[in-house]
Amino acid sequence: MAAGSPESGRRTADPPTSSGVHVAYASPSGSSGTGPARTPRRALLVLFGTSLAGAPVLGTPHARAAPGTAGASGLGSPAKKEIAMELVASAENSTLDWRAQYRYIEDLGDGRGYTAGIVGFCSGTGDLLDLVRLCTRRRPGNVLARYLPALRGVDGTGSHRGLDPGFPADWRRAARDAAFRRAQDDERDRVYFGPAVRRAEADGLGALGQFLYYDALVMHGDGDDPESFRGIRRRALRGARTPERGGAETEYLGAFLDARVWAMKREKAHSDTSRVDTAQRVFLRAGNLNLDPPLDWKVYGDRYHIG
Repeated sequence: MAAGSPESGRRTADPPTSSGVHVAYASPSGSSGTGPARTPRRALLVLFGTSLAGAPVLGTPHARAAPGTAGASGLGSPAKKEIAMELVASAENSTLDWRAQYRYIEDLGDGRGYTAGIVGFCSGTGDLLDLVRLCTRRRPGNVLARYLPALRGVDGTGSHRGLDPGFPADWRRAARDAAFRRAQDDERDRVYFGPAVRRAEADGLGALGQFLYYDALVMHGDGDDPESFRGIRRRALRGARTPERGGAETEYLGAFLDARVWAMKREKAHSDTSRVDTAQRVFLRAGNLNLDPPLDWKVYGDRYHIG
């Protein structure tokens, strides 16, 4: 499970372009390219820190997603999945280049041990252990296989016992291998992306709601405590109904974001809520339930654009 990155403990950032905006250009194939910053096609919206439940939706060129219709425009489409990966990378790694994060590894000092890879697999939360197990089933004798006993030993702790000094360098070495990168993709989809999209579709949510679920699941995990994804969803359901239950999608997503912020503020490592306040709420306020580009947002004060 990835840890949130407050301003004082952000992951290593790539510098923005000369204009100060991180830019990506979306393509129908789902790939993206970076390029020189250009004037955003719509201005960044201001911070919306208050609840959006029941707020009127502003008129925008974006199409509204009908309740219960994820379809081809859902987050599972290649183009929308690419956007989701870039949005998470902006919050977790201060970049849109999520593919550069396969080799990423550091200890954020949040009690989760090493945080590594494209969604922040952690040595202290079990998902990094599961990833190395998968790699070893597929390719016995890989460079990380020898760390399995140590990873089992540190699960549930922030300890590096048995991992130092070689594990970070070996992780980066492993990331050169396409098979290891594919394993990261597969574990991301199995543990986080797939479950989030399926749950959101069952709740009648479009691409934006599916992304909100995915980002929450990456950060908070799917436990039973109040700060987990399931706890956040339960809290949201106290104040609003999902579209599947006859509620308004915008109202429910506003309640979900309120519950998400509540959970984030209960843990110091997640106390910076800009990934919600100046990103996800911006899309919701614009009525962009399909998560269609162009997208403009801020995280930790940095500006990003997907065109």
